[in-house]
Amino acid sequence: MRPLLPYPARLAAFVSVLLAACSSAPPATTPLAQSGPLKVHPGLLGQPVPPELQTPEGSTVARVTAPGTETAGATPAAAMKLDAAGLRTQRSIYFDLDSAEVKGEFNPALQAHAQHLAGHPKARVRIEGNADERGSADYNKRLGQKRAEAVKQSLVGQGAPEKQVRVVSLGESKPKLKGHDEESWAENRRADVVYEKEE
Repeated sequence: MRPLLPYPARLAAFVSVLLAACSSAPPATTPLAQSGPLKVHPGLLGQPVPPELQTPEGSTVARVTAPGTETAGATPAAAMKLDAAGLRTQRSIYFDLDSAEVKGEFNPALQAHAQHLAGHPKARVRIEGNADERGSADYNKRLGQKRAEAVKQSLVGQGAPEKQVRVVSLGESKPKLKGHDEESWAENRRADVVYEKEE
């Protein structure tokens, strides 16, 4: 058995190997880059969809192609449909400060959820009302309940069977963002559509 080097010698050998590994040239890779601002389909942000992104049937298509692969007149392979199923992926409804009024920009997503529930009698959703950290715990609990009820009424008003929708208030107890600034508060003023059973 070989005798071990003293600790300082082992440490020096380790550091020299480590420095040699770090100083070697990195492997050649293709850098990932995107020119210009990131483009997001307005329907995903709850905004009105311009006519040029709408199909004749009323559903919308966001055309996404890799830079340099656009072909005139070709349908992109990575097209993303924003039909009822696509809109159902929007599960958070956001509110203004101290408000439980559902904004019109969320109606398409809520209509998609309502249609899904109406067409799938075994599906069940729980609407979780939330509030930001400002205000007392009791006030935030009541506000979360009002927000959840408002979303439920919107779903029922658009055709969802009432027995498939239940509400719960979480108040300020489950923030999405834990900061103490306007960005965090805006993210936490919401009601989430949670599918307990999806058929």
